Amino acid sequence: MPKINSNRKIIHIDMDAFYASVEQMDNPELRGKPIAVGGAENRGVVAAASYEARKFGVRSAVSGVLAKKRCPELIFVKPRFERYKEISNKIHAIFHEYTDLVEPLSLDEAYLDVTNNKKGNPSATLLAQEIRLRILNEVGLTASAGISINKFVAKIASDYNKPNGQKTVNPDEVLSFLEELPIRKFYGVGKVTTEKMYQLGIFTGLELKNKSLEFLSTHFGKSGAFYYHVVRGIHNSEVKPNRITKSVAAEHTFDTNLSSEIFMLEQLEKIASSLERRLKKHNVAGKTVTLKIKYSDFTQQTRSKTVPYFIADKGLILENVKELLYQERMKDSVRLLGISLSNLNTEQKKTVVVQLQFAF
Repeated sequence: MPKINSNRKIIHIDMDAFYASVEQMDNPELRGKPIAVGGAENRGVVAAASYEARKFGVRSAVSGVLAKKRCPELIFVKPRFERYKEISNKIHAIFHEYTDLVEPLSLDEAYLDVTNNKKGNPSATLLAQEIRLRILNEVGLTASAGISINKFVAKIASDYNKPNGQKTVNPDEVLSFLEELPIRKFYGVGKVTTEKMYQLGIFTGLELKNKSLEFLSTHFGKSGAFYYHVVRGIHNSEVKPNRITKSVAAEHTFDTNLSSEIFMLEQLEKIASSLERRLKKHNVAGKTVTLKIKYSDFTQQTRSKTVPYFIADKGLILENVKELLYQERMKDSVRLLGISLSNLNTEQKKTVVVQLQFAF
């Protein structure tokens, strides 16, 4: 069985309501008001919500229609991804002044391994404070942070004192922290898994810890071993500076449901063009084509096909997508179509990091 590694110092930085905060920073008229980025169209979905909007239950992934019902004063703002990327690059430049071991999860969050850092500061807690202050002074936005011995605990901790706060879980506090943690707050345990754990009498980390590896594997498959280890503070995943892209995708939600394959093909051609641009931008190709279909009743279906060679060309992608489209009859009208390419031609390079022990 793997052992708990108490020597590492991992920081998880998470920007506060990033997209919405950028919009409020750039437009003073929006400050202090409930705003939602995206979601304005009839079928739109909220990409991010300001803290003023969150008080009304407006959050990411909520439909624009529902968001407006919950908060009639809500202001919808069109997303500006180029601007968010520009701000994100400034934030990540600050990260790299402290360590080269930076693993971006998205534009607004990242893991930093500061066990051996460029500042020679043995305190990860003080480093997190300094990084957050620099982001505020140099970029104009607030960030929250979690600090601990591994990525799993740091990720959970960063959510504790949001917004504009941080929490450190020291090595000797990890086990008690996890034992007292409500199971719904375990990173990676979603709504469905939470309900299943409740049915099995698992409501806290301690109750999870009392279950055997065999029990968890029986009920949760491969994830069972993950739950068994993380609740014991064991999560030795490295901070990977060069995360390997596993798939590239493009999709579209339609204003009006599509009921004819002819109309679907027209849309799939546009989606394939968008996917081709993304593949070229990242200079990757893949062997597995997946067609994603979301029906009007919100049920979802995926159909995949693997070819013996790498493809990135729109024509070849569309050729395989057509085959998947006609694989079986549609069971209902369609509200969303998507295409993804996986099994990519990216090589995974493993970096071995030698870590020394310092006081937290």
